[in-house]
Amino acid sequence: MKNRESWRSKYERRDNFKRPYFSIAFLAVLTTGCLFAEFIMPQDPVYMNLAEINAAPSGAHLFGTDTLGRDIFSMIWYGGRISLSVALIATLISTLIAALYGTASGLAGRRVDEFMMRGTELLMSIPNILLIIFVQAMIGEPTVISIAVVIGITGWMPVAKMVRSEVKQIRNSDYILAARTMGGRFLYLLTRHLSPNFMPAIMFMIVTSVGSAIAAEATLSFLGIGLPTNVISWGSLMSLSQQAILSGSWHLLIIPGAVLVLTIISITDIGEYLRAAGRRERLL
Repeated sequence: MKNRESWRSKYERRDNFKRPYFSIAFLAVLTTGCLFAEFIMPQDPVYMNLAEINAAPSGAHLFGTDTLGRDIFSMIWYGGRISLSVALIATLISTLIAALYGTASGLAGRRVDEFMMRGTELLMSIPNILLIIFVQAMIGEPTVISIAVVIGITGWMPVAKMVRSEVKQIRNSDYILAARTMGGRFLYLLTRHLSPNFMPAIMFMIVTSVGSAIAAEATLSFLGIGLPTNVISWGSLMSLSQQAILSGSWHLLIIPGAVLVLTIISITDIGEYLRAAGRRERLL
């Protein structure tokens, strides 16, 4: 018993050491700055100062200006609102689809379950960016909502497989069988009994999906099929990278890219911590 407690305390100390404090602090500062950008940003992000096009970082413009003379420092904070909103909406949509689809597959019979999973694996075999481009081309003109919906409806498959796996493990539990015997319907089982059990297991995937959605929005804009440049987002900032390379304005590419990469790394770091914490809970 003493050895077990010693191992447990040692594991918890090591886990505390690995907590992503930097990632949490970075995302907290980033989110706060994006939410209250009007009160703390020194420049209007849409103001075009044609006398300072492609200006390098300076005291007047901390991160320089873009090809239209707009202040990049302010654009990053205001653009973060759009990028984070797209990511959160897309993650909400993909999680909802994954929960419904994965639960239905986990509760279904063997043949239906296999058919649903083969369909999921077929979609997963197609590169996600190609699916996004195809669906967005069908929708037409990209908007904040359409981009979020497209990313959401094309990114649910990995989470659905995890949900299905968790549901299959608990579907024969006494309380599940009792609820089904008493006439509990699908949505009742999902909301009252199944989701409280599988949600902790998929939380790390939900968190990392936010980072994937941010990267997808930036990729679409970089390819020229995302949000237009008049809609300020991190993706539209990255779409200026080609002009930055041709003009030699390194700050147009390096600074927004660094913010984007740090955000994705921080989100992934928190997701990995949640996965390790979930594994620890199961071991203990």
